[in-house]
Amino acid sequence: MGKSSKAASRSKTTKDEASTPVERKAEDSPPASRKVVDVATEHLPPIFLVFTTMACSGFLFVYAFRDVFATGRNIGGVHDEAYLTFTNSIAFFNNEKGWKSQQGGLSSISQVTTDANNMGGLFVRKVGGAACLAVQLQKLMPLLFHPANAQWKRGHFRPLFATSIVANLVLVAFYGIAIREELAAVGADGLPTMFVGVLLFETIVMLGYLATSRYTKGPAVALQQGKTPTSVVSRIVARTNFLVSGMICVIAGRDLFSPGTILGFIPRDDIYLEWTGAFLHSPPEGSPEAETQGTERDFFVGEKYLSQFLALNMLILCLYKFVAAFVVRYRNDGGGCIQARMIWKAQAVGSALVLYLFRLFSPAASTASLDFRWHLMMLAYETLILGLYGFL
Repeated sequence: MGKSSKAASRSKTTKDEASTPVERKAEDSPPASRKVVDVATEHLPPIFLVFTTMACSGFLFVYAFRDVFATGRNIGGVHDEAYLTFTNSIAFFNNEKGWKSQQGGLSSISQVTTDANNMGGLFVRKVGGAACLAVQLQKLMPLLFHPANAQWKRGHFRPLFATSIVANLVLVAFYGIAIREELAAVGADGLPTMFVGVLLFETIVMLGYLATSRYTKGPAVALQQGKTPTSVVSRIVARTNFLVSGMICVIAGRDLFSPGTILGFIPRDDIYLEWTGAFLHSPPEGSPEAETQGTERDFFVGEKYLSQFLALNMLILCLYKFVAAFVVRYRNDGGGCIQARMIWKAQAVGSALVLYLFRLFSPAASTASLDFRWHLMMLAYETLILGLYGFL
């Protein structure tokens, strides 16, 4: 009897010594406290990753917001002033009448296009800002508004952050390599250099957490009829993205890699390029514009940068949509639905903003013989599908 009591006492002592303070605290804590700990560690993303994304993407979000709702306004001091001078955006900010002035807001969008108001140039700036805003919103929305049933330990955030890493690296290459020489030549590389630093820091943090975090699949669930673990989440969304975003990729790819090139299969594409100022910075070789304006193209390098900036951000938005539509799979535990909806919600909001700006510029474009009705119908259809499958 005495030997068995001593053995039990030694076993209990060994067990207490082997357990860590955290494990003993969890064992001693009430069930409600353990439940809160489980939610914090399994459901929510790491707090440092959340703060880093909010700070870095929030910083870029502010400048994108400025480009949309206060075009030409200096909010960043000397560096921002040089950047706005390089992009010729200061002319769109009018503050002569104080609070009654348009101040580069949405009220500055005129119903008529003239040589003086340059509505095509304002269109490039505002839609480019909206596309950049949507790119940053894609990273912020799932963190600010945690999706239902989304769990970090289940890998539900993995496609989002993996795509964000690729998008950040593309933006770093654009700011730090592709356009750096032109920016540095006029002393306007201060603000883009800060953008590069912010994007690199955010990318390193995201990559670190994705590489070191362990993910486990949840329990298998009953699949919908006709679905397998390797099926795409929604064929309707996939087809919609293929048609609408595919066409956007064609146009944006042209504006990024071959600006000024006329695509013959797109109606009135030459008018669109002329309206947005592409013939000023990139006149087609052998065209009348090249003969009359070819020697002045270097004066419009800022306009070319803005056109490529708009195209790049539109391509990044398409990348997010293609990942959700074609890369994310249904999975045995149904986690693919959560992963895809996380992207569709933010894309629906960003697409709605771009659609709204297209609608505001539609009267001005029509006075330049440019019809935006097809653009509006295609964008509206994709926005509707993304919203329905993302929020419902």
